[in-house]
Amino acid sequence: MAEEKIPVTIPALALRGLTIFPSMLLHFDVSRETSIRALDEAMSSNSTVFLVSQRDLAVEEPGERDLFHIGTICNIRQLLRMPGDNVRVMVEGVSRGRLLTLTQTAPYLTAEVQELEPEPAGRRNARTEALIRSTYNLFESYIELSSHMTSDVLLSVLSSDDPGYIADYIAQNIPMRTEDKQAILEEIHPVRRLSRLNRCLRREIEVLEVEQDLESKARQQIAGTQRDFVLREQLKVIQSELGENGGDDEPGEYRRRIAAVDLPRESKEKLEKEVSRLEKQPFGSAEASVLRGYLDTCLDLPWGKRTKDRLDVEAVRKALDGDHYGLDKVKERVLEFLAVKQLAPDLKEQIICLVGPPGVGKTSVALSVAKATRRKLARVSLGGIHDEAEIRGHRKTYVGAMPGRIIAAVQQAGSCNPLLVLDEIDKLGNDQRGDPASALLEVLDPEQNGSFRDHFLEIPFDLSEVMFITTANTTDTIPRPLLDRMEVIELPSYTDEEKLQIVRRHLLPKQLKRHGLKKSQLKISDGALRALIAGYTKESGVRLLERELASLCRKTAMRLVSTDVKSVSITEKDLEPMLGPRKFQPELRDHVPRLGVVNGLAWTSVGGELLEVEVNVVPGSGKLELTGNLGDVMKESCRAALSYIRAHAGELGLQEDFYRKKDIHVHFPEGAVPKDGPSAGVAVTTAMVSALTGTPVRGDVAMTGEVTLRGRVLRIGGLREKTMAALREGIRTVILPEGNLPDLEEIDPLVRSALRFVPAGQVDAVLDSALVREKVDAELPPLPEAAANIVQGQRPWAQ
Repeated sequence: MAEEKIPVTIPALALRGLTIFPSMLLHFDVSRETSIRALDEAMSSNSTVFLVSQRDLAVEEPGERDLFHIGTICNIRQLLRMPGDNVRVMVEGVSRGRLLTLTQTAPYLTAEVQELEPEPAGRRNARTEALIRSTYNLFESYIELSSHMTSDVLLSVLSSDDPGYIADYIAQNIPMRTEDKQAILEEIHPVRRLSRLNRCLRREIEVLEVEQDLESKARQQIAGTQRDFVLREQLKVIQSELGENGGDDEPGEYRRRIAAVDLPRESKEKLEKEVSRLEKQPFGSAEASVLRGYLDTCLDLPWGKRTKDRLDVEAVRKALDGDHYGLDKVKERVLEFLAVKQLAPDLKEQIICLVGPPGVGKTSVALSVAKATRRKLARVSLGGIHDEAEIRGHRKTYVGAMPGRIIAAVQQAGSCNPLLVLDEIDKLGNDQRGDPASALLEVLDPEQNGSFRDHFLEIPFDLSEVMFITTANTTDTIPRPLLDRMEVIELPSYTDEEKLQIVRRHLLPKQLKRHGLKKSQLKISDGALRALIAGYTKESGVRLLERELASLCRKTAMRLVSTDVKSVSITEKDLEPMLGPRKFQPELRDHVPRLGVVNGLAWTSVGGELLEVEVNVVPGSGKLELTGNLGDVMKESCRAALSYIRAHAGELGLQEDFYRKKDIHVHFPEGAVPKDGPSAGVAVTTAMVSALTGTPVRGDVAMTGEVTLRGRVLRIGGLREKTMAALREGIRTVILPEGNLPDLEEIDPLVRSALRFVPAGQVDAVLDSALVREKVDAELPPLPEAAANIVQGQRPWAQ
């Protein structure tokens, strides 16, 4: 064991990436202020200095935890100050030392160090001799592989037979990891220290051999490439002298492909120029690869390739009717386009934008149009695109550059006149990489897209023969210039009767086929389908309805394979056992006149809704309280209604200063659901007048319309969905703005025949029809049978 000595307190230096061993000389530069002061202190006091390595090189002001516990006690042999406040020092290792504690960290490090006496090597035996010889051989091999080691270092090692000195000397003079050098420094026993060094030397030799092997392979590859290039150039010269063409005539092949394609003169000259550049490129260059990719992409486009449209209007009508029920506007627009195409073949293609709530069949209609007209089809999803280069492509000089999605879709379709479906055009984004909606302005403009230039192609491509159909859920987020270039066709939400027909004609046969069922194995009654539509789905389209049908098909398949049942018939009473309780329960409405409660009509993304408005008046100081999660526009409508009532207080039988003595609270039930829009103006006004005058409001009347300060009733949107909601809730009379009378033609005939519509141009007409005064309205005729089915489907308690 090493003899322990009395600890001493001396200045200390924290080394980064350096390790010094006893009996060794080392010079290095010092730049940290604390280290320089420690050296100055050691020089002035003529004492030794303790050098110890840091565990983490990034620590600028190390503490005791950041230092290894074993270091080297050294003498300072030379100190030289360098320009820039740096100091170059030469030290000589004296002995190993153990760091007990740091007694001082500022202005320099001071450590309490215990000197460690080296253990004796012991008797020289055969194992020690073999270990020394093995170390000699390994070190000699290392010097041969390393380019920065000289033979005089080997002579210094061979001149000693002390295993401890040999280990320290070699570890000091070869580059190794700091952890490995520290491990050798911490080993006190000489033989074990040499053994540890032996293992490190073997690993370092293996690393050097791998490095030299990789370097040799790289040199061979470069030499082979250069040799290949020289031989190819010589071959070209020989073939040119003999007047022969070689087997690898890549530029000539590109020129033949360019001549075979129907290209405009400007584009042909551009591509031939790129081929000439390719000829001048050295073999294997990066530029040559870029040019090949560019030429291949340009020549793979369908230049001049067209498909013949099916212009038979009746055949196309039949195909569209077979794929979709309803959607008459869309079908009629496509048939008109084909009819005009017969008379004017040079007509520029149209850009149609299908707008409607989710699930009404916008994308499937576009796919059916391509199928009916026999055009090639390509679909581009624009939802979430933020980069303009996705539309116009990247410059070919960029690594991995490619054309934009429009050109890629045309290439995929394989013709110059395909039908491109641009899905979710209302969900384009923009950021620092550009605005893709602005890039679409040229694509969707028939006056400009005849010479569309993709950034990758750099030559114009004619998109004027492409038929574009875009889809969107709303036009609010589409930029106005882009929306102006498209013909908007709205796809309204389906009525319950339309959903019933869609199920019978399309969804149910599709799900039966998908689940391997025959028509005879599953039968669903109309009553069950109406209950399914009303009680288990609440949407504009039919996606959820199709999922519920799939669930019925799965349960039917399970029953068929697990029991002896041959077929399943589902009626209304069978839905709850199969699908669970109804998900959407209609409110129980008795339609009796009530004070301050009005049935308003609202449009939502899943169709129309009956929206109640409640007004309560209490004594107070004239406050107006608005609750129900209202938007800014709806709040403004409530204030406008109160202003109208104040201006016409005398006509309504109210005191002139009622607003000073009454607090008015306007509430819209279902407060968790956000509500906004001006169309509840007449409902709010009527409810306020009812509550202030004490006159009940008829419960079988619903209304919609915007109110101005002068009492005018302005037109609103979504009338089709709102009237359908009124019929489902058993409403018989609907008050609507006079400006919406032309829109009644768009309403489902069944709804039009079942409801009585009261047009109103002023608020007075609304109040006369809605408030219960002296007169009693004539009894309405009974509901038609089909309309009664709708109400029954929503109101199972009604008999």
